[in-house]
Amino acid sequence: MLGDIALGGGRPFVLIAGPCVIESEAHARGLAEQLIDLCARLGVPYIFKASFDKANRTSRTSFRGPGLSEGLRVLEGIKTSLKVPILTDIHEAAQAERVARVADVLQIPAFLSRQTDLIVAAARTGRIVNIKKGQFLAPDDVKHAAAKVVAEGNSRVVITERGTSFGYHNLVVDMRGFPIMRAQGFPVVFDVTHSLQLPGAGDGVTAGLAQYITPLASAGVAAGVDGIFLEVHEDPTRAKSDAQNALRLDLLEPLLRRLMAIDAIVKADEVHAP
Repeated sequence: MLGDIALGGGRPFVLIAGPCVIESEAHARGLAEQLIDLCARLGVPYIFKASFDKANRTSRTSFRGPGLSEGLRVLEGIKTSLKVPILTDIHEAAQAERVARVADVLQIPAFLSRQTDLIVAAARTGRIVNIKKGQFLAPDDVKHAAAKVVAEGNSRVVITERGTSFGYHNLVVDMRGFPIMRAQGFPVVFDVTHSLQLPGAGDGVTAGLAQYITPLASAGVAAGVDGIFLEVHEDPTRAKSDAQNALRLDLLEPLLRRLMAIDAIVKADEVHAP
């Protein structure tokens, strides 16, 4: 549980959405306000996400964000004034305690999903730990990362799928992975937009295939995921990070309505299953 938001257990999916990175305080707050309003109208449980630092950019010259201190100030302002839960990622064990003072969910980046010290530090804060499954891990392998959290006395673990490396510059999503990971006893989130990246394919930037967000998200919800993770921007062409795989804001409402209809059927079947 996260306040009045319940993730998993056959409940309707939770939306985790926001910009890839904090571009400015005004932009992050404005986008958060619109997302909160939309989710309130539709009755979709919502968590705001944004990174204070994109530490794994393809190029040294890529925009990384405002950094730890300024980023946490922005996120704390959004959380306090808009009354919304916050998710953000950490990259070093030393960041965990400080970030946990603001964020409700600490996210372990996919490339760091085997970093024991980082996971243990996140677990010890008592916050929910969202582990993004590495692009190099099979669905049943992620249980070992989750076990590192549980071993610290923290059972608040979420697993997020974000695609598996498929040759060069491509990711694929194995739909079998969702029931495999849910069977491990943890809520499972589907990071749709990152799963549509073409890593490194943009000659110094990450390319992407945002045109496939709707079918991929629909398939994931049909497979029974507990949450949907989306990077959203009012004008993806101007986004400072992951522009080519972000969802345009005005396309979010019809997508959510579609996903809600699918989710209702799937979750009803789960309740009535023998």
